[in-house]
Amino acid sequence: MKKLFLLMLCVCIIPAVKVKVNAMAPGPVSCKYVAEEWSKAKDGIWHGVKDRKNYWYKVDKEAKVWWSGNGKKWMAVEDGMWADKVGNWLKISDGKLMWSADKGASWGEVPEWKWEGPKGEWYKFDKDWSLWVTGLGTM
Repeated sequence: MKKLFLLMLCVCIIPAVKVKVNAMAPGPVSCKYVAEEWSKAKDGIWHGVKDRKNYWYKVDKEAKVWWSGNGKKWMAVEDGMWADKVGNWLKISDGKLMWSADKGASWGEVPEWKWEGPKGEWYKFDKDWSLWVTGLGTM
């Protein structure tokens, strides 16, 4: 119903709008392209969410996940899980980064081992579990 109202509103407003075009002075076409620029994450730490709370996370050499509520005191994550920006659960299992959109009922490998953090930043692991980050999502 809301879409129908907006469509009717647009149909009514568009004919009433007068557009002035200066064909003699065309303006430049502006396109914005930002390439992914990945950099190794400082201290291998990423921001994550679990139970609607923000935490800091990191992995050790064996790909075990650790968390901190303050960035100082670290504890092992018993279930090894954290959530991405939209609430999908992530975990490292059998040497792969896995995700679940149904609260753990089914799991699949994360494409390219990338996920979006709660602030729009993107993270990924390489084959050695080094963490990489890009601010592409924060623009």
